[in-house]
Amino acid sequence: MPKMKTKSSAKKRFKVTAKGRVKAGQAGKRHGMIKRTTKFIRTARGTTVLSAPDEKVVKSTYMPYAR
Repeated sequence: MPKMKTKSSAKKRFKVTAKGRVKAGQAGKRHGMIKRTTKFIRTARGTTVLSAPDEKVVKSTYMPYAR
């Protein structure tokens, strides 16, 4: 079997930490900030660690060689 390719979109959006968790940018901050609460904007700064089911999908399908 040939090697699987890493999805180019995934390598731009996700990083794998030293412990193997997957980091991603917070969702919901592209537009419409005027209707978001100040609390939402404050807590959605920076990056977040994906949940276990989402992490499994990213690692198996999109980034097969990320450890």
